[in-house]
Parts: sequence; C-alpha cells; structure tokens
Amino acid sequence: MKTKSTAIILCFFGGWLGIHKFYLGQNVAGILYLLFFWTCIPSLIAFVEFFILVLMPDPEFNTKYNQGLSSTGGAVSAKDATSALADLKNLFDSGIITAEEYEEKRQKLLKSL
Repeated sequence: MKTKSTAIILCFFGGWLGIHKFYLGQNVAGILYLLFFWTCIPSLIAFVEFFILVLMPDPEFNTKYNQGLSSTGGAVSAKDATSALADLKNLFDSGIITAEEYEEKRQKLLKSL
C-alpha cells in the first residue's frame, strides 16, 4: 500500500533521481529520470510533480496508485467500488483486458467492501 505522504517526501528529496517514480510503480519513468538526471530536466519535472502530489486528493491518489484501495485497511467505499467496477467493465468491453483479468479484479474489488 503506497502512501501519499511517502510519495511526496521521496519526490521532494529524490525527485531529481526519480526515486518517487520507482516507489509509485512507474519503473520506466524512474529509469529515464536516472538516465537524464544530469540534464536537470527530471528536476524540473519532479518540482511540478511534487505540487501535483501535494494537491491531489487522497481518493484520486489511491485510485491511481493503489488500484482504488483506501488507506483504511484496504476497505473501499461503495461509491468508489461502483465507479471502479464501471471503469473495469468499460476496459473489458473495449477489449483492453481479458475476461479472466476482469473477473479477478472484480472479485478483488468486491472482497474489499
């Protein structure tokens, strides 16, 4: 379970190296930060990302980086679960995920209620 405060601290102190990207599960972006840190471009991007993380609401952070799970013991509110299920169904209908992936993620969401 990733926490917003940890991501903010890592972005502030190690954003120029992409440490926050590795923490948030964005390994390709983290590697790019490491490769280009000498250009100072990752520092500028991390500066902006710091403020984005600070201003991001907790439910949005959890949806984006924790697959919709809340930080209160893994429970998801019914409203969040309903919207997550709708998004999941749209992905399945679009052919982006398979029936097995859809069912697995659906079961996981239903168990977290």
